[in-house]
Amino acid sequence: MAPQGKVYRGSVKDFQGFDANQDAEALYNAMKGFGSDKEAILDLITSRSNKQRVEICQAYKSLYGKDLIADLKYELTGKFERLIVSLMRPPAYGDAKEIKDAISGVGTDEKCLIEILASRTNQQIHDLVAAYKDAYERDLEADIVGDTSGHFKKMLVVLLQGAREEDDVVSEDLVEQDAKDLLEAGELKWGTDEAQFIYILGRRSRQHLRLVFDEYLKIAGKPIERSIRGELSGDFEKLMLAVVKCIRSTAEYFAERLYKAMKGLGTRDNTLIRIMVSRSEIDMLDIREVFRTKYEKSLYNMIKEDTSGEYKKALLKLCGGDDDAAGEFFPEAAQVAYRMWELSAVKVELRGTVQPAGDFNDDGDAQVLRKAMKGLGTDEGAIIDVLTKRSNAQRQQILKAYKAHYGRDLMADLKSELSGSLAKLILGLMLTPAQYDAKQLRKAVEGAGTDESVLIEIMATRNNQEIRAINEAYQEAYHKSLEDDLSSDTSGHFKRILVSLALGNRDEGPDNPAQAHEDAKVVAETLKLADVSSNDSSDSLETRFLSILCTRSYPHLCRVFQEFIKMTNHDVEHAIKKRMSGDVRDAFVAIVRSVKNKPAFFADKLYKSMKGAGTDERTLTRIMISRSEIDLLNIRGEFIDLFDKSLHHMIEKDTSGDYRKALLALCGGED
Repeated sequence: MAPQGKVYRGSVKDFQGFDANQDAEALYNAMKGFGSDKEAILDLITSRSNKQRVEICQAYKSLYGKDLIADLKYELTGKFERLIVSLMRPPAYGDAKEIKDAISGVGTDEKCLIEILASRTNQQIHDLVAAYKDAYERDLEADIVGDTSGHFKKMLVVLLQGAREEDDVVSEDLVEQDAKDLLEAGELKWGTDEAQFIYILGRRSRQHLRLVFDEYLKIAGKPIERSIRGELSGDFEKLMLAVVKCIRSTAEYFAERLYKAMKGLGTRDNTLIRIMVSRSEIDMLDIREVFRTKYEKSLYNMIKEDTSGEYKKALLKLCGGDDDAAGEFFPEAAQVAYRMWELSAVKVELRGTVQPAGDFNDDGDAQVLRKAMKGLGTDEGAIIDVLTKRSNAQRQQILKAYKAHYGRDLMADLKSELSGSLAKLILGLMLTPAQYDAKQLRKAVEGAGTDESVLIEIMATRNNQEIRAINEAYQEAYHKSLEDDLSSDTSGHFKRILVSLALGNRDEGPDNPAQAHEDAKVVAETLKLADVSSNDSSDSLETRFLSILCTRSYPHLCRVFQEFIKMTNHDVEHAIKKRMSGDVRDAFVAIVRSVKNKPAFFADKLYKSMKGAGTDERTLTRIMISRSEIDLLNIRGEFIDLFDKSLHHMIEKDTSGDYRKALLALCGGED
């Protein structure tokens, strides 16, 4: 059933000892009389391949003179009926039915059109067009043209031709030209040349486009997805993003679609059914593994928690197994992880949202602030407007000008005039970055209990220069060394990690391929994923593992983690989560994520600080202050890529009053 030379990755296979007449008789008996044996129906149909189900339909007609699909529709109801009936149609006719339903009646289901046409191969598109003509005696292109409009329509028509190039031989010159053309059609153009996006993304081969996307990242300093979000809009934007995702990894695209179909309140059953049926004999095993790696739970368990009854049983049969129980790591997930590490090695320009004010006047700002706090009441808006629009260096000048002009301490005045979350945010902005980090670390270790998450976040993400400045600020403010406080407040391997990071001695050079291979062996042996015939003791291995993660340069670690995937077929983050626990696991995961994509690490922390009931204002405030002049613009981009909503929107929805106003000013804009 798999194409020649390829391993079959579906979850549903041909049933051994298949007998179409015998199965037709079993289904007839399950439906005759009063009621129907739903368990027997789902067991039989979900354990036969589509080709075998088609033969069962023909045998049923020959034996009983009846239409099996019509009988199933009559006997079954609801979501279970939709799922079972969908399984009985050949794939092309299933797609044709989905598209017909998407464009029939009032309104159009654009998400269904996007999913099918962005993900199918040339041959699948040709089969779909023919099946639509056969089933409905209508032209699919004409129907889609009549039901859509604008650039969205144009791209759908291009995809409907099933004419994507399939040559694996790639021209480097054409790759560079296409990347340049896309950049000039969007980011570098007043307005957008949508036709260029349509031509390149709709026609070029998958292999070619993957290289174009890599080249685009190098020359634009951002992934193509982010440019599409900025330059295109509406359904056309969603379609182009889906095309890019499918070019990168069809399995990852469907894993994301399935997750979104089930997360939160309610289930998008039509999407769930369509994907589980259409991918069950193509790449369900790949989808399952990417799903588990990306969302840290198995597709099987999410279906189990989100559905019920025979519908659930049938979906779980199509899923084909629980990866949480199996503990395997399939090649598709390893491939996705490897590509992520390749992208991590590409240098991207980091940009903050707060820039030095061009017409800066420290004395004038000091006067505005004094006026805002003088007399009855406080003008919080004026304070926010000044301090969120000045760089940290400029704020330090304002502190001095305020003291010189009024003989007063600006920090003390702000502290007495402001309160709550706004006070913490504004006072945090007035400290230097090193002073602010030192204060956060001090709060994390003083008093009863330790806030390990703050220690990990700061120590795992700061560069050597930042760490050294924090050490100086800590010593100056608290008259003791940061290393001593970390040592006395933590223990074991966690203490060793923090103390190693606190030295600020991470290598800053490029990667060393030969050394990276040896380092990957140590990582694999420590995580018990490879026997490298090492003579090292267990303790010596752990020391070397800690040293590698805490002292090797970021470019070198990128290479180490790529070598690790080649060696073990596992992603290092996934392996650490599986083999380690507690604060040690969390610290190593933070280091790995910081190496892989630091803005994405912070985007994830910001999202978690606001999702669900309540807001973790300490984390929200800390990250917005500390990243505002470093990479908050990059964090915003990662945020919308990861969560399909902007950081601005989430802050607006989750906070209130002057605190919200100040956070949004630091955020710097709506994406």
